[in-house]
Amino acid sequence: MPMKRLLPLLLALPTTAQAEAAIDLPALIECRQGVSDFAALAPIAADPLKAVALGWRPLPQGNLFMNEYMLNTPVTAFGHRADHIAMAGSSIVAILDLADPRPLARTLELETGYDTDGKFMAGRELLSRDVIDARTGEALIESVILSVSNVKSHPGKTLAGCTYSLDIPAEGEAPAAASGTGKDAPPA
Repeated sequence: MPMKRLLPLLLALPTTAQAEAAIDLPALIECRQGVSDFAALAPIAADPLKAVALGWRPLPQGNLFMNEYMLNTPVTAFGHRADHIAMAGSSIVAILDLADPRPLARTLELETGYDTDGKFMAGRELLSRDVIDARTGEALIESVILSVSNVKSHPGKTLAGCTYSLDIPAEGEAPAAASGTGKDAPPA
């Protein structure tokens, strides 16, 4: 390959490596990060080429609510190998080869929210704290929720991951302090 063609590839390598290092995928999936860390995924979800640069292969949508990816390099999430992930809104999940999500939900000490007709959903809020948006001064609530579920579009699989959100407090509620107070810290 002529050097003129090789040079752009060599120049792209540090950027790709930096981006990959900046995104700790297992930590995001396991709720060990915050909303600002999750925000780093927005450009990836918007541009499939950015996902490819990280070693993620975009998959056809098997579920209209999720963007799915196969990972060239599997990760470990919740003690299970995962090479298939999905993002949906403010959530990122590993799609695990577990036919029954209940044992994992019990291990993670999640509260069952729904368990009827083959559909299972369980979760637990790990973090809820008041924050002030540094740019706007607006009062917000940062929330991190761990969840385990199944979905008909992926039979024999368990979806396990995290939802990161910033919400406006209900009318009449205000943050307790500008620096925030947490119910619980994300697990280490």
